[in-house]
Amino acid sequence: MSDFEFFKYDPSLAANAIFVVLFGITAVGHTFLLVRNRTWYFIPFVVGCLFETIGYIGRIIAAGQTPNWTLGPYIIQSILILLGPALYAASIYMILGRLIRMLEAEAYSVIRVNWLTKVFVLGDVLSFMAQGTGGGILAKGSSAQDQDFGNNIILAGLGIQVAFFGLFILTTILFHVRIAANPTPKSYSVTVPWRQFLWALYVTSSLILIRSLFRMVEYASGFDSVLMKREVYLLVLDGMLMSIVSAAFLWYHPSKILVGYKQVGIRSVDLEGTTVEGEYTMTSYDGGQQSPSPSPLPSANLKAYGSRRSSSGGRNSLMLGQRKHHRHSPSDDVSSYTPLRR
Repeated sequence: MSDFEFFKYDPSLAANAIFVVLFGITAVGHTFLLVRNRTWYFIPFVVGCLFETIGYIGRIIAAGQTPNWTLGPYIIQSILILLGPALYAASIYMILGRLIRMLEAEAYSVIRVNWLTKVFVLGDVLSFMAQGTGGGILAKGSSAQDQDFGNNIILAGLGIQVAFFGLFILTTILFHVRIAANPTPKSYSVTVPWRQFLWALYVTSSLILIRSLFRMVEYASGFDSVLMKREVYLLVLDGMLMSIVSAAFLWYHPSKILVGYKQVGIRSVDLEGTTVEGEYTMTSYDGGQQSPSPSPLPSANLKAYGSRRSSSGGRNSLMLGQRKHHRHSPSDDVSSYTPLRR
């Protein structure tokens, strides 16, 4: 490593200190929300914030060593800043499946909901492992051959991340189009801003995708490229984009809509205009046959307000059992739901 130059520029102490503050604040904020709301699936996101914070601390240390850089700070900043977004992605992948279940719109997912999170997290783990391995080889490589080998492994890891993020964004778009064209009753009745949250997923996922594409081009261009020789590219196309992602999920934290989503109460209106309140489970539509989905949750007793019908009348009221109908449409949605029973 004696002939290897760690940086092609002098790292800026002030610029990197700004990112330490930004990522440090978001790390504290996310840790507080994680513990308070018990959103344990957001642990990878919090760890990602910590990775980014420590990574930029490594760059501050390196800035103070200019031009006599040492290996330690270089390894810290190189690996942790590279891996932070992969941890962000792991938590973001878990959000979509929970959102789909909250809206009881499993039929609108192009990937089976039970597999949705598993597929994307698996891709993220593979990406994380490849980037981590490549970063380690790159940081400790003692020859040009080692540097090229580590560089290629990092490119493979970034390629996996880009592919899975592209598929994730496509999956989200298709789900959004389907539920917008044919909303579920639950999508009308929930009071949380789930549409805004979908747009937050679009924006944050796109920013991570742009950052990953930049890092791919950076590593593919080689160590003598302009991207490696100018610190501003890293600070803007990695640091700034990831700080926006970190801050965005402080405002659109999943605890605002997903904590306890299985117990979210809804208000539905039957076909004669009577308001019915209670807990419901969605049935699946498979060519006309409605089969109720099991739910472990006990339901509240149904309570109808303003109804003057007797229990034997009211054929058009909310169905207490399952039935067949010719085609799924918004007007049929209320008949495809089965109240949970004690």
